[in-house]
Amino acid sequence: MSQWVVLVGRASDLDNGATPHKIMTSRDYLARPNLFRGQRPKIINLSRSYAYQSRGYYASLLAEARGHRIIPSVETMIDLSEKKLYENALPELDAALRKAIDKGERPASPIRIYFGYADDPRLERFAKLVFDWFRAPALEVHLDPHAEVPTIRRIAFAAIGKPGAPDTQRLLAAMERYTAREWRAAKSKTPAKYSFATLYDPKEELPPSSVDTLKHWARVAARLGVDVEPITRKDLPRLANFDALFIRETTSISNHTYRFARRAMQEGMPVIDDPISMIRCTNKVYLDELMTGNGVPTPPSVMVGGKEDLQRAADVLGFPMVLKIPDGSFSRGVKKVETAAQLTALATAWLEDTDLLIAQKFMPTNFDWRIGVLGGEPLFAVQYLMAKSHWQIINHETGGRPMEGGFKGFSLGDAPPQVLDAGLRAARCIGDGLYGVDLKETDDGVFVIEVNDNPNLEHGVEDSIEKDEVWTRLTRWFIDRIER
Repeated sequence: MSQWVVLVGRASDLDNGATPHKIMTSRDYLARPNLFRGQRPKIINLSRSYAYQSRGYYASLLAEARGHRIIPSVETMIDLSEKKLYENALPELDAALRKAIDKGERPASPIRIYFGYADDPRLERFAKLVFDWFRAPALEVHLDPHAEVPTIRRIAFAAIGKPGAPDTQRLLAAMERYTAREWRAAKSKTPAKYSFATLYDPKEELPPSSVDTLKHWARVAARLGVDVEPITRKDLPRLANFDALFIRETTSISNHTYRFARRAMQEGMPVIDDPISMIRCTNKVYLDELMTGNGVPTPPSVMVGGKEDLQRAADVLGFPMVLKIPDGSFSRGVKKVETAAQLTALATAWLEDTDLLIAQKFMPTNFDWRIGVLGGEPLFAVQYLMAKSHWQIINHETGGRPMEGGFKGFSLGDAPPQVLDAGLRAARCIGDGLYGVDLKETDDGVFVIEVNDNPNLEHGVEDSIEKDEVWTRLTRWFIDRIER
């Protein structure tokens, strides 16, 4: 477990009994680079100033160089130095502020936020959102006094008060809530060396991993000195309490999963899925261009940006063909069209919500290959069988719960070399994380259909042949990147 360290401007800035965490001055921290050698402390920088080239600034800068996790980061300091650097956050924050107040009395300005907490209970969600954007111990949100509706004029760091002052007491109380840790794992005779957060949604219909599967991983990880704790979307404020993040929800750059991944990257935590992989994998148009540019075989495709492209798609691909929404998942947003009339009707409807579609040649097979790749090396090989009386592995057109086909596991040594090679080449174009590469094996060769950034990992399915080696390698991947 990593320890918490609180940096202060002067030794007198906090009473010795104000917090159970280690207190030291930023001057001492800067002067003693070997103090935490071999450790990864979590540092809260309560320096009096974060101005460029101040001690507070250098403390955060050198913490990053030393591999320590610190708030606020230099990135946050720079973001808050000028309004134009954080203007992109204001529309969302203004909307959240107005919703919180809902025609009630305006809060006093500035609104002080300590570790995502505000005194006004109406502002609970707003304060957490501000802290989500700008992770700093103490913030001030200044409102425009002349605006008819509550509008943010400026966001800045709040000054740390004197010991015993009310603001300082609120700051310390919020800090203790922030650093508190809720343990759910089974008790062990020896404390865990690392703690991994696993983001999941207990209500998701088709999650990448079930709760029972995550419990199985936790048992395997415990043998390697790792505590695995499930978290949900409400736990973003305490993400920094962990050493790594494994996202087991369907990812999208437009929902909270991307924000979790981005936060983990800012904390210097290894994360699956990382935000870059999300961006690359969640868009089928991008994937098609990337694979083609790197010589990875893909089905013949045509980009559809308007009705004028439909005839070209028909001429190049013929019928039936497959039409795809760029950011669909779990076989959603993927339809087979049999005629020009069907193509026109479906493309017209979909182009109301997206500026670009991708049409691909239809390749009928009885199964799809899925090659799991972790850190650039194969992890598992499995065939997903088509759903009954359907051309995809998942049938969403049942009128009820989606119907899935069966599966057949293969040892990595028994998987066709050309399938493994294409899967590895495709995944390495994306990054160094965990990917599931879907491929079609046809008489004309092997073709990559897509690369999934959060592939299914279900106990008894993807690990049916390689067994616990899958989960052991996953755990060690995280540990290796923590210790680098």
